[in-house]
Amino acid sequence: MRTRGLAAVLLLVALGVGFVAGDAPIAGAASIAGATEDDARILHVLSRVTYGPRPGDVERVRTLGLQAYLEQQLVPSRIDDTATDAALKDLATLRMSIPDLLRGYPRPDARTREKVQSGEMSRRDLMDMYPLEKRPVRIVSELQAAKAVRAVMSERQLQEVMTDFWFNHFNVFAAKGEGRWYVGPYERDVIRPHALGRFPDLLRATARHPAMLFYLDNWLSARPGFVIPGGPQKGRQAGLNENYARELMELHTLGVDGGYTQQDVREVARAFTGWSIDRPQVYGRFVFRPRVHDTGAKTVLGQKIAAGGEQDGERVLDLLARHPATARFIATKLVRRFVADDPPGALVERVALVYRQTDGDVRAMLRAIFAAPEFYADDVRQGKIKRPFEFVTSAVRAVGAIIDAQAGFALARAAARIGEPLYECEPPTGYADRAEAWVNPGALLARMNFGLALAHQRVPGVRVDLAALTGGADRSRPATVLEPLLAAVLHGNVTPETHAVLTSQLNAPEITRLTGDDRGPANTDVEKLLSLVLGSPEFQRR
Repeated sequence: MRTRGLAAVLLLVALGVGFVAGDAPIAGAASIAGATEDDARILHVLSRVTYGPRPGDVERVRTLGLQAYLEQQLVPSRIDDTATDAALKDLATLRMSIPDLLRGYPRPDARTREKVQSGEMSRRDLMDMYPLEKRPVRIVSELQAAKAVRAVMSERQLQEVMTDFWFNHFNVFAAKGEGRWYVGPYERDVIRPHALGRFPDLLRATARHPAMLFYLDNWLSARPGFVIPGGPQKGRQAGLNENYARELMELHTLGVDGGYTQQDVREVARAFTGWSIDRPQVYGRFVFRPRVHDTGAKTVLGQKIAAGGEQDGERVLDLLARHPATARFIATKLVRRFVADDPPGALVERVALVYRQTDGDVRAMLRAIFAAPEFYADDVRQGKIKRPFEFVTSAVRAVGAIIDAQAGFALARAAARIGEPLYECEPPTGYADRAEAWVNPGALLARMNFGLALAHQRVPGVRVDLAALTGGADRSRPATVLEPLLAAVLHGNVTPETHAVLTSQLNAPEITRLTGDDRGPANTDVEKLLSLVLGSPEFQRR
C-alpha cells in the first residue's frame, strides 16, 4: 500500500511540523479535550510505562489512583492476564524446551542438504519434506507474534516494557545458527522472570544461557594451547574468544567508559573458558568443561581472582554487578528509556545510588524514577520518539482494536517493514533508544502506510470500530469527525500547527469524497482522517 494525493501531502506537511528534528519534546500542545493536570500526568505515565493508552485507560487509572496503578504494575504476578494467555494458547513453540524445539523443528540433515546442492533433489522437494509449520522459522515467527499480542493485550504492561528493555540490553540475534531454537526459551526463562527483579540475578542467568553463549561465541572459548582431543576437529587448537568478555563489560555492565582495559577483557575471557553448551543441536544446555578452562589466577579491574574453575566466571559476574560504574550505566539506560534521550544527570545519580543500596533491585530503581520530578517535567513530556514496534502496538491500542493471535504475525511484520524486525537485531548493542535512529522520511512514510492499513481494516486479525472512535459524529461535517478522533487518539495533545494543517484540508475532495461538481453533503473519509491523525508528529512521540 502507498499513500497518495492528500494523504502524502498531509504527511509531508505534518513532518515539517516539528517531527523530523526529533530531538525535542512537542511544545504548546492544545488541550482540546480539556484534560486536567492530573489527567495529563496519567497520560504521561501511560505513554511511558505501557505501550500506549487504550480508550478508557485514563478513567480507569484515575479511579484506581496513579500511585496505586504504578504499584500494581510493579508486581505483575498479582494482575489477572488470562485473556492474553488464552490468545496465545495456539502458539505451541512458546512453551517448548530447547531439546523439544530442536527435535520438533529440525534443520535439513547433512545428506539432504548435499542432495539439494548437487541437484539430486529440488528445493521444492525439500520444502515438501519440511513443511512451513515445522520449519525452524516458525519458532521465531511465533515468538514475534506473541510479543506483539502481549504488547497490545496484556494487562501487565510494565512487565512487557521491561522484558523488551532487558532483551534489548542483553541482545541476542535469532538468525545466527542455533539462536533460532534458543531465543524463545531465553526470553521466557531468563529475561521475563527477572525483568522486575534484581540485576545481578538477571546478569548471571544471561551468562549461563545457551542463547548468549552461542551468540557471543563463548561456548567455543578455550584456554590458550588447548588441543581438541577427538571428533572431526581432532588435533586443532582452540583459542581464547574475547567476544563475550568485551560485551559483558562494555554493553552489559560497566559501559564503554567503565574504566576497564584490554587486559581486563582478556582476563575476563580466561575466567569464562569452559562455560559452554552441551551438544548444541541436541540438548542445547549449559555445561562447564573443566578440561577447557584456564585454571590460572586472574586479575580483573585490579581484583585478584585465585586459581579455580567454574566459580571464576561467577566471581567476575559478582565483581561487575557490584561495581559503581555498572550502577551508573544501568541507571543511565533506565532513565533514558523512561525520561529523556539525554538523561538528567542528577536523576541518574539518584537511581544509581538506589542500585548500590539495594543490590540492583529493578523495582526500587523504577520507583525512584516514577517518583522523580524529572519524570513529570513539562520539558520531557512527549519527548521520546516511538520505536517502530512501539508505534505499531500503540496505534492498535489507541484505536481500541480487537485482535487475535493471527494479528500478532501481521503486527510483527509491520514493525519489520518500518525498520524493527523483532529478535533480529544483529549487533549486540540491540536497537537504539534515541530519536535519531528512527526518524527519517522513508520510515515515517511506512508508519503512515500502516496507519492507512489499520484504519481501512486491512491488518489481518485486527478489527477497529470506527463508529466508537468518532462517537457517532455527523460524517457530512468533516470538522465534527476530526475532533473526536483527536480526542480519542491524541487525547487532545495536538499542537496548533498540526491542528491547523488538518483543519485547513477538511474540505479537500479526498476527505469529503466530493468533486467540484457535487452539491450534496460530504461523506467524510473517516479512515483517511484517522490515518492522518496516527501519522501526526504527536502520535510518533511518547
